[in-house]
Order: sequence, then C-alpha cells, then structure tokens
Amino acid sequence: MKEASGEANLTVVTIILIGVIVAVVTPLITSLMNNTKERTECLNNGGTWDNGQCSKGAGA
Repeated sequence: MKEASGEANLTVVTIILIGVIVAVVTPLITSLMNNTKERTECLNNGGTWDNGQCSKGAGA
C-alpha cells in the first residue's frame, strides 16, 4: 500500500512540475513568435530590421 501511495505522490509532483514549466515557457515562446512575425513582415515589405524596429531605408 505504501508503494501505491508513493507512486501517487510522485504522479502529483510530476503533474505540478509540468504545469509550472508550461506556465513559464508559454510566454517566452509567444514573445519569440511575435518578434519573428514582426521581423518577417518588415523584411517582406522591403524594410530592414535594426535595433528591434523596422526601418524602411533611404529610398522609402
């Protein structure tokens, strides 16, 4: 019976750790995806990406 209780506790700890990892990683991935989207849209529109901002260049 003690073994089953230990396994149940380990399962609960594992589920909690997975939840914490997901809660921390999700905002990071969302931020990376948004930055990549902005950079790609800038380059596709003929701009250049400098210091975190899109600049259209001298000809625009």
